[in-house]
Amino acid sequence: MRIPLSWLREYVDLPATETGRDLQEKLVATGLEVETVEQLGAGLKGPLVVGQVLTIEELEGFKKPIRFCTVDVGQANGTGEPQEIVCGARNFAVGDKVVVVLPGAVLPGDFAIAARKTYGRTSHGMICSGDELGMGDDGSGGIIVLPPEHEVGTDAIELLQLVDEVLDIAVTANRGDCLSLRGVAREAAIAYGLPLRDPALLDVPAPNANGYPVQISEPAGCDRFTARTVTGLNPEARSPIWLQRRLQKAGMRPISLAVDITNYVMLELGQPLHAYDRSLVQGTIGVRRAEQGEKFTTLDGAKRVLDAEDLVITDDRGPIGLAGVMGGANTEIADHGADAGTTDVVIEAAHFDPVSIARTARRHKLSSEASKRFERGVDPEAASAAAQRTVDLLVLLAGGTADPGVTEVIAPSGPHTITLPADHPDKVAGVTYGRETVVRRLQQVGCDVYGQDNLTVTVPSWRPDLREPNDLAEEVIRLEGYENLPSTLPRLPAGRGLTERQRLHRRAGRALAGAGYVEALNYPFISDETLGKLGIEQDDPRRTTVKLVNPLSDEEPALRTTLLPGLLEALRRNDGRGSHDLALFETGLVFRPTGDEPQAVRLPIDRRPTDEEIAGLDAALPRQPRHAAVVLTGAREQAGWWGNGRPAEWADAVEAARTIAREAGVELIVRGDQHAPWHPGRCAALFAVVDGAETLVGHAGELHPRVIKALHLPERSCAMEVDLDRIERAGTGALQAPRISTFPVATQDVALVVDASVPAADVEQALREGAGELLESLRLFDVFTGEQLGEGRKSLAYALRFRAGDRTLTVDEASAARDAAVALAAERTGAVLRGA
Repeated sequence: MRIPLSWLREYVDLPATETGRDLQEKLVATGLEVETVEQLGAGLKGPLVVGQVLTIEELEGFKKPIRFCTVDVGQANGTGEPQEIVCGARNFAVGDKVVVVLPGAVLPGDFAIAARKTYGRTSHGMICSGDELGMGDDGSGGIIVLPPEHEVGTDAIELLQLVDEVLDIAVTANRGDCLSLRGVAREAAIAYGLPLRDPALLDVPAPNANGYPVQISEPAGCDRFTARTVTGLNPEARSPIWLQRRLQKAGMRPISLAVDITNYVMLELGQPLHAYDRSLVQGTIGVRRAEQGEKFTTLDGAKRVLDAEDLVITDDRGPIGLAGVMGGANTEIADHGADAGTTDVVIEAAHFDPVSIARTARRHKLSSEASKRFERGVDPEAASAAAQRTVDLLVLLAGGTADPGVTEVIAPSGPHTITLPADHPDKVAGVTYGRETVVRRLQQVGCDVYGQDNLTVTVPSWRPDLREPNDLAEEVIRLEGYENLPSTLPRLPAGRGLTERQRLHRRAGRALAGAGYVEALNYPFISDETLGKLGIEQDDPRRTTVKLVNPLSDEEPALRTTLLPGLLEALRRNDGRGSHDLALFETGLVFRPTGDEPQAVRLPIDRRPTDEEIAGLDAALPRQPRHAAVVLTGAREQAGWWGNGRPAEWADAVEAARTIAREAGVELIVRGDQHAPWHPGRCAALFAVVDGAETLVGHAGELHPRVIKALHLPERSCAMEVDLDRIERAGTGALQAPRISTFPVATQDVALVVDASVPAADVEQALREGAGELLESLRLFDVFTGEQLGEGRKSLAYALRFRAGDRTLTVDEASAARDAAVALAAERTGAVLRGA
């Protein structure tokens, strides 16, 4: 909401020295979010005057039409002689009053004006448009043409109100009253402790039987409808400058007098209005729900198909307005200068259900100034005052006559009353305000307050957001100043902290970060199309997703079943921006429905749900395990003076999984596998022992070339994903720090020849089990193939480190442990010692 300071001063006598910045500080302190204070006319310097066009000479021979004009500016130029000006605009004629800026002036944007030669003539100044003066669009499409009553030589800076300050306020959803000058003026009056001149306090005639006939068929959607009629309007009447300028400063474009007046009153009082051309309205005005599929053309020219929940304004023909959103083209007010201008109008000032208007505006993707206000709450008691204000302005500015008939259709309703303990704000804020302060602050916002220890508070009609005691407490606290609340640190209960599960998740993230991975946080939304590009088959459990009723994007309507789509999209995006060596990781929940979840029950809102109801809600949720995933591409180790680098490969993805597992004290078992989206020959299945049985915890490897092509990823990209919850269950509890032995290590190397199809992981597992407790570590340091081994054979060389915690091992003990390891490897995998 844009609030011109000059307009605001009409309702509150702010100190003359008070600037927009000062007011901004006051309003922010009371809870309004003032985003900016715009300085209109900053740097503007005259002479800027009213002139009258005397002659116009069309200059030929140029690519665009050019006119050489003489303009009478009175004594503003010091000589009284006509001013010669070159101008390219064509929306004015001889005799028109225009705005002229003379040499020596400075326009907004530090644009200095001087006499200069152009198009073969010397131009002594400019004939100005609204954009050149920082006024915005006035709808003319050219220079400003003023009404003929303004005298030549008049100061145009003051006439056009070019110097002002405008506060831009971001109004929250609960403060619909502040979408008006009236509401903001009330806040300013409270902040400064000054009286408010309420523009809604008008003498309004009582309703009578002579008003325009109105029939409300949907009182739940429209509880108040005021109709007034004005006849005999001058169709040639135009909005005066002061009215146009106030609309422009508030961010609205002047259109025509009748429309401008309804917009002006809406900005002033916060009550949206609509003016119908009475000659185009046929019969009784009605309010009803639309018929399903009913068609209607709104003022913007769009033909809309209505829904049965839409609230519409009708006459005998059908819809003439989409209630609270936009009027219809079939009763549009004719602009001045039209062949048959509007002379009689019917003014509508109604109050509509906020939820109904919000749904209609979203359904038709049609957000208007009216719908924004109805959605946030409009003062129903202001409808009659707004209609009267509109009638008064039409009579004053368009020469109309107010019809004595007044129509008011009102659904009976009483004011909202709240019972509030006088010390309730004290308990909420932790500050002792006292009853007097509470009563005074509530009365300032318009409440009627009665009682002593227990207050009975009647909420004003313009504050529909005040529904319960906490709302009233907030009003007291914000007006007393949030900055005055004491800062008190909460006391944490003893004996609580992170769970073991939470500690593991944090350790896993820190370990990956320490290994050179960068964390990426992605939205948990995916699409079936993306899962298809990953090569995941239709019968894969990852294809069973939870569909969102109201997704942020129709392109991603489901919750993720794997972390890889978000990470791979982050990889693609960063690679496209020039970062080609990437290692990203993410930990987060995935959603794995089984299809057996019961239907969720709708919880009550008037009481706390029972334990059974909460348990039923939990049972309806899908399983949500926490996963960890990484993606890699480019160089894993950079080249430099220390040596050659190396690219990221599938083994790095496997090592990332081992890094996570070590944080839980788990040793992973690695086996070859075929699993989308990985390359079938470069995919590892990762197992851990859970409750004595090997359990699949994830996969790692190089992505399939088809997946890389479909997702536009760099070649040879790799990925890993594991189930952190399963790894946690495979762990043995809290990690134990290793005991450092003071005795020396005994190293034994062994080279085993096996079939090329035998996984190195199987050989390694056999060596570990056969070596027994003396084995401290085992490392594969060489893989060799060659003619001397024979076709289909490979040599695996391992370094075995043996150590005892209580003695120095002898050569015989180390050799015996090695021989036992080799024997078990030979039994399980058919391995033989190389050279034996």
